[in-house]
Amino acid sequence: MNILSKTLSGITGLYEEPVKHARARLDNLAKPIGSLGKLEDIAAKMAGITGKVHNEIKKKGIIVMCADNGVTEEGVSAAPQSITALLTENMAKGIMGVCVLAEKAGADVKVVDIGVKAKFNNERIIDRKIAYGTQNIAKGPAMTREQAIRAIETGIEMVDKLAGESYDLLGTGELGIGNTTTSAAVLSALSGLSPDN
Repeated sequence: MNILSKTLSGITGLYEEPVKHARARLDNLAKPIGSLGKLEDIAAKMAGITGKVHNEIKKKGIIVMCADNGVTEEGVSAAPQSITALLTENMAKGIMGVCVLAEKAGADVKVVDIGVKAKFNNERIIDRKIAYGTQNIAKGPAMTREQAIRAIETGIEMVDKLAGESYDLLGTGELGIGNTTTSAAVLSALSGLSPDN
């Protein structure tokens, strides 16, 4: 069984009992019921995810997957494709917006080269390159099915690795010139709406 299949088969719903206990605990605090709004929903959901009512988030991280998008050759972005490599380096230096926000939140930023059209000699950039960018989706598939599965499994492996390093909370992000176009294409395919909508 490959990593993707194993991961998918291991996904379960929330632990219902801790959700009930978390909601009861919140309702019994010296405050109007529901007065914390979405924070109460988040606390209950965390209880359902972890199986514990009392949770501590000691170690946080953001995983940013960086790759070039072949569709940029269609002129879909104001910035040239080479900017992806520059931004990847800047993220590794900690001088991007996400880095500043992560630092304020006490989170580490993990920069992963999954498909940038450049070679890096930087120990702060995790090399998990599948290809030097994707193909142009205006002319054909961006990736082979095998590459797409490898990309997903790389994300799973990164989460497993960081969970093994005692990270309690992880966020995800991506970086790559042309990413708005590829994201719109995915949303269009999933929703059945035309890109114009």
